[in-house]
Amino acid sequence: MKGFDINRIVRKSVSVLQPYSSARDEYVSDGSEMIFLDANENPFDNGVNRYPDPYQRSLKSLLAEQKEVSPNQILFGNGSDEVLDLIFRAFCEPNQDNIITLPPTYGMYKVLAGINAVENKEILLTSDFEPNVPEILKVVDETTKIIFICSPNNPTGNSFNKETVRELLESFKGLVVIDEAYIDFSKDESWLSQLRKHPNLIVTQTLSKAYGLAGIRLGICYASEEIIGVLNKIKPPYNVNQLSQQRALQRVLNQDLVNQEVQQILDERTELMKALDSLEFVTKLYPTDANFVLAKVDDANKRYQQLLEKQVVVRNRSSQPLCENTLRFTVGTPEENKKLIAILKDIQ
Repeated sequence: MKGFDINRIVRKSVSVLQPYSSARDEYVSDGSEMIFLDANENPFDNGVNRYPDPYQRSLKSLLAEQKEVSPNQILFGNGSDEVLDLIFRAFCEPNQDNIITLPPTYGMYKVLAGINAVENKEILLTSDFEPNVPEILKVVDETTKIIFICSPNNPTGNSFNKETVRELLESFKGLVVIDEAYIDFSKDESWLSQLRKHPNLIVTQTLSKAYGLAGIRLGICYASEEIIGVLNKIKPPYNVNQLSQQRALQRVLNQDLVNQEVQQILDERTELMKALDSLEFVTKLYPTDANFVLAKVDDANKRYQQLLEKQVVVRNRSSQPLCENTLRFTVGTPEENKKLIAILKDIQ
């Protein structure tokens, strides 16, 4: 978007805010042996008695090198949900501004809009699960601050057409947040490569999916240094704990193992789709670029209950727009998938 002005969309109270300065903001260790008497910590070393690095510098440095961005273009959060919430709180004025979401999509965008007292304008995807650009732009007004795009999309699994997304980036004067939680399973290139070209672009990713670290809750935001600077002003001082930082660093350093696991998930996804396609009660399989498969069945409630009785938990997505009688199957281990396929073939 040419002429994008971050000062036009940031909340006035945030733009003048003086952020809290923690002890670890004022003094950053250079690795020397120091006596730390500045943060009122318990002095007895147990591995976690000191406050963590509030800016996660080691992890940012590593990811910045891998993703070919500046460390100053990265913000970490306590899961992607905190990252998304910070975006709302930085740019959306409660009871005044609005955002646009594209159902069926990730449900937390709507929840966070409600929490932050921001109107959520919902524009359904087209019948082939693509953003309806004319309808989206039709509802944009002066108080529309953000468009949320989940690609690959949850729960449909598909990646959106690049030109469609590009049109929104170039036509909309607010922020476009592209949620790439499942990008590691996709053949498509991440939108990270377009950050310099589009100053209104925010890309969110996570270590919960491909990296297998859902339990540590670590979400990632990539954007311009100006946008990250605004978000840093309002984030909690120590929002990512020391143990999470250490575990994330270990995992990100072991990229070969992550790549191996992703490839195995993709191989298993292919086998699962073949099996689902052979079942009489599966009426349609949707293309997927994620670690899950959305399947349309004859009776989702019945099939969900049958699987539950066999100790298999899937997700019934029938309550979502355009997703009537659909089940979402996450790709499991080879052993789990074999059991699932055997059960699917056995139920009547």
